[in-house]
Amino acid sequence: MLTDAELLRYSRQILLQHIDIDGQLRLKQGRALIIGMGGLGSPVALYLAAAGVGELHLADFDTVDLTNLQRQILHDSHSVGQAKVDSAMVRLSAINPGITLVPHRTALDADSLAAAVAAVDVVLDCSDNFGTREAVNAACVAARKPLVSGAAIRLEGQLSVFDPRREDSPCYHCLYGHGSEAELTCSEAGVVGPLVGLVGSLQALEALKLLAGFGETLVGRLLLIDALTTRFRELKVRRDPQCSVCQAIHHQGSHDQSQ
Repeated sequence: MLTDAELLRYSRQILLQHIDIDGQLRLKQGRALIIGMGGLGSPVALYLAAAGVGELHLADFDTVDLTNLQRQILHDSHSVGQAKVDSAMVRLSAINPGITLVPHRTALDADSLAAAVAAVDVVLDCSDNFGTREAVNAACVAARKPLVSGAAIRLEGQLSVFDPRREDSPCYHCLYGHGSEAELTCSEAGVVGPLVGLVGSLQALEALKLLAGFGETLVGRLLLIDALTTRFRELKVRRDPQCSVCQAIHHQGSHDQSQ
């Protein structure tokens, strides 16, 4: 049940007929894994904590650097040198002491990533490299957990939702394949702060929809953001029947059903 204090804290959210008390209860019971406490993970964590998502699992093995502060709004000048997860926990606890925070301070290998994904209801990929995104996607497909994936670099952002619980949903690998060897990072190419804030805020919104069960998510759609001209484009994305990640899981599912 929601306490009187929770009813007051989340009252503006509860007023929405799409959420109401039932939706707020689902958020309170919800568990989200946020991978990366940087530019994208900052608004994701802040908004999910403020919205009352009951359990946030925070994963990042990095420490706060002075160059992060231009866009990683979860941290401040006093956080420089601290583990990002520790800095995040201080801030999020101050925003909402009623939620549970579960830290992952070391890099997640295949086994620990699988366990971390299995322990939650939704995963938000806020990482900054293709290898991590591929590993997170594979873990989510294997565990049949929805994945909210965002990215931003320079003045361009993108966002989609991959939900392996749905037969029609593509996965990250369906869309990007094996990626590009010429992948750039923000430290090499640069990025404007409000853009990662925008993408991260949209990731948080998609996660709230998945957890509370309202609205239409970005499954099967890729949202492209051009910050230079403030234009948004949407592309349809279909599941690749030859996708090696999807195929392996669906074959396993078929094998399990036949036994």
